[in-house]
Amino acid sequence: MVFLTNRHLIFVLITYLIILRTSLSLEHSVNGDVPFLPKHVMITNKLVTREGMVLHCRNKGKDLGFKAILADESFDFRFHLNIRRTAVYTCTFSWHGNVKRFDIFRADRDDNPRSTCGICRECIWHISESGPCRMKRDGGSPYCFPWAS
Repeated sequence: MVFLTNRHLIFVLITYLIILRTSLSLEHSVNGDVPFLPKHVMITNKLVTREGMVLHCRNKGKDLGFKAILADESFDFRFHLNIRRTAVYTCTFSWHGNVKRFDIFRADRDDNPRSTCGICRECIWHISESGPCRMKRDGGSPYCFPWAS
């Protein structure tokens, strides 16, 4: 009986590894609707006043630290989406007399084919005084959001 259980475990493990390998090899052919695909978030300072800003991004388990970015400069980070698709990265943006907060990546918004924004594997954000905007890869109108605070 133990032999049968070990065979099942080996079968499940091999199947999992094949699915994982296939998911990673599909990275370049799909837009992100596969678990474990890497995500790339790029945040660009587009303040109209051309001021520098300080941003601080983190999720439940990882703090990316404080970053100072000048006008038109960017900060980026990469991560792999967990299988449950529950990732949330929240950033605080500070510039001359302003402190704003926004969830720069939310799996329910940025990795959901049913959301108005759709899935992004490379999530490009422009940050301005009026709020953050996620840019479209095809150059269409961006998805803009109000500040959370």
